[in-house]
Amino acid sequence: MHPPLAKLYPANEDIPQPGSPAPTQPSLPIPTQPGLPVLNIAAYRFVLVNDRDRLQKNWLERCLGLKIKGTILIAPEGINLFLAADPQAIELWLSELQQDPRFADLEVKYSWSQHQPFERMRVRLKKEIIRMNSPDLAPVAGRAPWISASTLARWLDQGHDDHGRPIVMLDTRNAFEVDYGSFHHAVSYQLKQFSDFPKAIKAHRQALEGKTVVSFCTGGIRCEKAGLLMQSMGMTHCYQLDGGILKYFETVGQRHFQGRCFVFDQREALDADLQAMPGQ
Repeated sequence: MHPPLAKLYPANEDIPQPGSPAPTQPSLPIPTQPGLPVLNIAAYRFVLVNDRDRLQKNWLERCLGLKIKGTILIAPEGINLFLAADPQAIELWLSELQQDPRFADLEVKYSWSQHQPFERMRVRLKKEIIRMNSPDLAPVAGRAPWISASTLARWLDQGHDDHGRPIVMLDTRNAFEVDYGSFHHAVSYQLKQFSDFPKAIKAHRQALEGKTVVSFCTGGIRCEKAGLLMQSMGMTHCYQLDGGILKYFETVGQRHFQGRCFVFDQREALDADLQAMPGQ
């Protein structure tokens, strides 16, 4: 994945240097899920966007034409999207989106459902695709260090990182999301909103010294900024879980996680098989 880094991290080869890009995933076609007709996708990309009005108009018209529902957020710092539709419609929309070089390597998370989880289609212009009220943090300029789901699972299996440091799992989600489920013994600051995170981490920084901190959220977007914030504070041995809980479920499954993962649509929460709660 990152050949030059293999020599730097012989025991943990997937930890990149700060600023390295996210790993890309295989191109389409999308794998099928027998018996479940609706394909749900979630994706984000931090990249400079200076044509927001044009994208808003074009994407709304195209999604309505393909009968896609969900939400796309567009900000100067990038895009964040949650969409659902017939898989052929999603595949076509993604293939067209990825013709734009800015989104050619967009990493997409997939899940399936019996019913459409969104009521309508919205494309909204925002100041930030994930609000933290910290304009000096710019993921578009480079990522904070990250680890893969498989490496995290190995660390949790052995009870420490590859250098013997204890691990703290730091949940950056809101308190009501954490109530649905989280990693075993994860630390939560019981946030009401993500913009409260900077104040919370500064208040609890001392308790994290000497430990390896792995921040996580639903799909990874919040930790892109949380990781940069901790890095800017001079905190060391801090990593974000690449792809968040959803990627961990897809790669590892339930191991070390208790409960379900809350999602912001009518499915409410997903289990480790990325299936909705019964009755949703």
